[in-house]
Amino acid sequence: MNPYDFRELEEKWKPFWEKMGLYKTGTDPLKESFFCLDYFPYPSGAGLSVGHCKNYIPTDVICRKKRMDGFNVLHPMGWDAFGQPAEEYAIKTGTHPAEVTRINSDTYRRQFNLIEASYDWDREINSSDPDYYRWTQYFFNLLFDRGLAYESESDQMWCPNCRIVLSNEEAAGGICWRCDGEVTRKKLKQWFFRITEYADRLLEDLDDLDWPEGIKAMQKNWIGRSEGASVIFMVKNPASGEQIELPVYTTRLDTIFGATFCVLAPEHPDVEKMTAPEKHDEVMAYVSKAMSRNDVERRADADKEKTGVFTGCFAINPYNGKEIPLYVADYVLAGYGTAAIMAVPAHDERDHAFARKFGIPIIEVIAPDGIPQGVEEEATVADGQLLNSGVFSGLDSDEARIRMAAYAVEKGIGKAEVRYRIRDWLVSRQRYWGAPIPIIHCDKCGAVPDRNLPVKLPEMKNFEPDDTGRSPLARIEEWVNTICPACGGPARRDTDTMAGFVCSSWYFLRFASPFEIERPFDPEAVKYWLPVDLYVGGAEHAVMHLIYARFWTKVMYDEGMLDFTEPFLILKNQGMILGADGQKMSKSKGNIVTPDEMVEKFGADALRLYILFMGPFEAELYWSEDGIAGTYRFLKRVWSVVHETADPEKKPADGEFAAELRYQLAKALKKVTEDIDSFNFNTGVAALMEFVNFLSANREKAGTAVDLWRKAIRELIVVMSPMTPFICEELWHRMNFQGETVIIQQWPTWNENDLILDTIEMVVQVKGKIRARITLPAGASKEEIEKTALSEEKIMAILGGSEPRRVIVVPGKLINIIP
Repeated sequence: MNPYDFRELEEKWKPFWEKMGLYKTGTDPLKESFFCLDYFPYPSGAGLSVGHCKNYIPTDVICRKKRMDGFNVLHPMGWDAFGQPAEEYAIKTGTHPAEVTRINSDTYRRQFNLIEASYDWDREINSSDPDYYRWTQYFFNLLFDRGLAYESESDQMWCPNCRIVLSNEEAAGGICWRCDGEVTRKKLKQWFFRITEYADRLLEDLDDLDWPEGIKAMQKNWIGRSEGASVIFMVKNPASGEQIELPVYTTRLDTIFGATFCVLAPEHPDVEKMTAPEKHDEVMAYVSKAMSRNDVERRADADKEKTGVFTGCFAINPYNGKEIPLYVADYVLAGYGTAAIMAVPAHDERDHAFARKFGIPIIEVIAPDGIPQGVEEEATVADGQLLNSGVFSGLDSDEARIRMAAYAVEKGIGKAEVRYRIRDWLVSRQRYWGAPIPIIHCDKCGAVPDRNLPVKLPEMKNFEPDDTGRSPLARIEEWVNTICPACGGPARRDTDTMAGFVCSSWYFLRFASPFEIERPFDPEAVKYWLPVDLYVGGAEHAVMHLIYARFWTKVMYDEGMLDFTEPFLILKNQGMILGADGQKMSKSKGNIVTPDEMVEKFGADALRLYILFMGPFEAELYWSEDGIAGTYRFLKRVWSVVHETADPEKKPADGEFAAELRYQLAKALKKVTEDIDSFNFNTGVAALMEFVNFLSANREKAGTAVDLWRKAIRELIVVMSPMTPFICEELWHRMNFQGETVIIQQWPTWNENDLILDTIEMVVQVKGKIRARITLPAGASKEEIEKTALSEEKIMAILGGSEPRRVIVVPGKLINIIP
């Protein structure tokens, strides 16, 4: 027997499989399709770490098994190449981002091949290729034509570190998603996609998706559907006498009789109009200071002492006609509702704190269970029975909200309304490395789509952004100046590029037919392969990429381009692998472990098996080199068991052992099959280890059931092959099994009858330590099990004639004796 040499096996079988073309996409028209897709990766300069393998190795195992199950499998890979990271690295190193992308994608491809990820590289795509982004631009024009792409000027989230505008999703919590820096605001003209038009459908369709509940909850929260009412308070400026409408959105219309003041967000566009002249300087100074702080700081301070300033104006409560003071305060943010609130201190904790500080009346108008609680010390936020609410007193909150909304409509002071937290998707980026927005601006015609696609990204040597809020492309006059497609007059190109998330919102469709020239994809190919059967990646894009791709798919469905409305049927999120120090792997911490070093030391099979075995797929786990050393030792054991029993000397038949072997084989096949299909890889590997241990412990009995033993070895090799392909291919050929390669063998099945044993083996423990094993009839009672265990010679010797204090029987598994 030659020793196990993983390097020799990898060098031998890689070219063999490549020559056979085993990973090419299946094309048998009689087979069912299976499309497995990993998140579109950005190829970073750091390359892959073993943490990335937590995503890519399990999906590879799934795809290998699906091929063995008889499916046509589409398992492609490509590069989300456009975007800020490549551009930042290019600026830092003086290398063009296109070259950075080429070098980094080569590294990723090499590492994927190193771990033998079975991608169909013939379908590789790159979002920075003009043949790809021409269709991204085509879809931009499609949205423009449908009224779903528009340009608007307003204060935008601006990252001063990255010098780029961010969408709401990218600036969640006032922090830049890319650099973790604080976000400020900048007034700019930007392009948006009208994703809010699809808010209800995005929300409702979540219920039918086989996605993690946490991801669905995050999307529901981000969409933020709320039912309430919009009511109009009239604000009178005492100096000008002007009456100004102040719309306020509230989900608690039942509390409006308790509104004792109103508050404007510092960003409210009519702050100056609603400020008395004598308060102007004080108010605007407060506004300036508040707007210099990001939303994170303001949210963090919301629970601290409240700040604010009286505008000198009063609002009229439309339900009771009372004048109430109008304030500006930074605890009200502009991102939700109307940037103004009616403040009800008796029934809102923040309003309560503000009222206490500024000496504003607190009027209780809701009595939970009909019992007034008293609200001077703290607010009561529960629903209840209305009091001090005019003709609505005595109603329950639910009924009151309905009647009060109807009253608002009747009096022309408001209406019932549904609002959403989600905002339209901001897609403009003031950076060079992205797909140019295909719009031409003409003084006569306005914004005109450029249908001559692709609008290619021009070459630039100096593409560093500046603080003006303009893209570097604006500096290329000969590219910017063009002819209007509509009137033929002079015009200028839009100089912004699209956010990287735009390119990744449709890439899954391109994989179905990646080399289409005249259209973005072949409709028949998409109909066969899509929607994606299994989509796998991290949870960090729950409200960015995942929600954008869902929106994009629904738009294309409405356009008649697709016959489905959801892109990903099943979503799985892998957990993170932390460094051995318990921290996230990063260059700065010096704790990155690469697949290169682990494959060099232990081999690709050992790495693959350890990634699968180290813990649940969704769990956050710690890297351990001792762990991969353990899977390496296990592979050596498999190597040894197979070789030592490859041609056993035939012995007299042992029916009892044959029955046990059939049982152990069927148990292992059933467990491994079910665990792979359900993403429980760690317990599936554990079942394989248990079966190999059984084979190892019974090597001397191989000759008593030669044919069955050989079948067990064959099926062990087949079911291990998706996890550890190199050793399994070698053992397959050394055992002279029929078939050119183990990779394409049919997945084994088992006979349920083999899982029924006449006898069972049970472990006997004394104070938790294994002291003996006993064989019993499968249907033995607890009394019989206990009697047999206590009469075992080793156990009798340990007890020394004494009666045990307690005997714990776990039927079918173990007996634990406590002396």
